[in-house]
Formats: sequence, C-alpha cells, structure tokens
Amino acid sequence: MTDASEKPDISNAEFDVLDALWEGSPATSSEVIARLNSRKSWHDKTVKTLLGRLVKKGVLGFEKQQRQYLYYPLIAREDYTKKETTNFVSRLFKGKIAPMVAGFANNNSLSKQDVDELKALIQKWEEDND
Repeated sequence: MTDASEKPDISNAEFDVLDALWEGSPATSSEVIARLNSRKSWHDKTVKTLLGRLVKKGVLGFEKQQRQYLYYPLIAREDYTKKETTNFVSRLFKGKIAPMVAGFANNNSLSKQDVDELKALIQKWEEDND
C-alpha cells in the first residue's frame, strides 16, 4: 500500500471513485460506475478518466484480466482518513483539536451519542497515557 504521508492531492470526484473501491475491490470500471450511480448520475467516460488519474497518482492499482481491468486501492481508508484529518486540523485549527470540537459544540452540532463517544475516547486515552 502507498504511504498516506506521500499521498498526492485527491479531488472530491476522485475521492468518490476511491470510496467506491473501498466498498469492495478489486472491481471493474463498470462495477465502480454502478456503485457511483446508486448515489448520483455519473458518466462512464468521467469515471474511467478518474480511474486513470488515480492510477497515475499511485492511489489505485489494477490488474488486466482478459479484456477487463480490475482496480483496487493502494491506500487504506484508515490511512487516508488519518492523513486528511491531520491536514484539516492543522490547516484550519493550527493543529489544535479542542477549538474544532468547541466549534461543533457551540453550533449544537454534537449529538448526545457524539459526546458519549468523545468522553469514551478521552477516558481511554487517559487510561493508556497515565
């Protein structure tokens, strides 16, 4: 798998294609198109172009099987999410998580479940780091 820290920039449309492959891979372009079309309408040519871009960027790999290409991610969802989250927090909140959470709390964007999950994460962190 590609190291997430070396990940090139991925557009929103490219992310949608990658997300469709995280749902299940390897997959043909037709399978990726079908997954994407279950959410919104995508043109076949657009998806094939995006698959090619992601291969060039080193985010996807492929195998040729007879007359079809089977695509698969070269980066795990968890690795990508971690890297993107770090970049987001660093860029918008100067690397501090508390102001981000406070922003959600101040806008009433946190549910009781969110708060309970945050408390559990903090408690686990405290247990592991004391």
